[in-house]
Amino acid sequence: MSKVIVRAELEKLKNALKEKNLQDLSKQINEELKSLNSTTLDIAITGMTGAGKSSLVNALRGIGSPDFKADEYLQKTNFAKYDFFIIVASERFTENDVLLTKEIRKMNKKYYFVRSKVDQSIKAEERNPDFHEEESLEKMRGYCCEELRKAGESNPRVFLLFSWNLSAYDFPLLLNTLQNDLDGLKRQVIIESMPAFSKEALEKKKAAMEALIWRLALVSCAMPSQSQDYAIRVPGLPLCGDISFLVATMGKFCRVFGLDEESLGRLAQRIRKPINELKLAVKKVPLAGQITEEFVLHLAATSDASKAPMAVKFALDFVPALGSLGDGVASFATTFYMLKSFLRDVKEDAENVRAKAAE
Repeated sequence: MSKVIVRAELEKLKNALKEKNLQDLSKQINEELKSLNSTTLDIAITGMTGAGKSSLVNALRGIGSPDFKADEYLQKTNFAKYDFFIIVASERFTENDVLLTKEIRKMNKKYYFVRSKVDQSIKAEERNPDFHEEESLEKMRGYCCEELRKAGESNPRVFLLFSWNLSAYDFPLLLNTLQNDLDGLKRQVIIESMPAFSKEALEKKKAAMEALIWRLALVSCAMPSQSQDYAIRVPGLPLCGDISFLVATMGKFCRVFGLDEESLGRLAQRIRKPINELKLAVKKVPLAGQITEEFVLHLAATSDASKAPMAVKFALDFVPALGSLGDGVASFATTFYMLKSFLRDVKEDAENVRAKAAE
């Protein structure tokens, strides 16, 4: 593992310690991590039945039916609680799409308009001898923008989506827009929960998890002394952090990258491949639900964590304030290196799954 990368991570810790002592910083980070774990992102996926809502976000339940009244429906479903709305429509703009747009704007909520099933429309138009895909796409986008302007939207944003290929058309742009429009913990949540459908998405997830590692290592090693009864003990190595904390953390890393039974099942269903075929691409780490204390113990003994003595010296030389942890500095260094190594393997397996899905 590059010392340059480690130094960059420890620099963040060093800067944080300029404002707080180690104990106060650890408490603050622990509260921030709890807040992150409890933060939810409420998204309303709206549109007529058959518009393609389930294809947009397989994990979320869309709302809408052919005969609902938009203004009444918004009140009945407590739409005020949602962070933003995605209106999904296929082919033609409907009266209810217009009503939904107007009612959502009245609440000063963000919304995004998705034109779904674009691939099906393109396939139907290919029979036209004068067919040009780019022209057809712009025609679709232009039609939706014009209808939104009629509904009172001065700066309409329309995203064209493929039924199942998340890398096609505007799905990456939609996710980037959502991330840019959200702040703080909400932005972190959407990065963690978005599908690992592209190299860019994987890199964003990796960066988000790397930003947490020094915080997680600090909290783990600074836990109450009673947690030492459950600390990792490997002959020849210093104590590592609380083992249950690390099992949970590694499980989260796997879920963020889609390496869990539920995520792989959804992917298998979407691309119509057996889930076991996708599982064969996961070679370096267990699935999220299979991470055990025994696995963490094995990882502590075989990963970069075995370089802990050198890591401790490097950490102390760069961040002298860690010395106030006493024996805990060894725990910090071991946990830090172990999580960095594990994250690298998780990303590699996620890339393998993505490649297998694309075959």
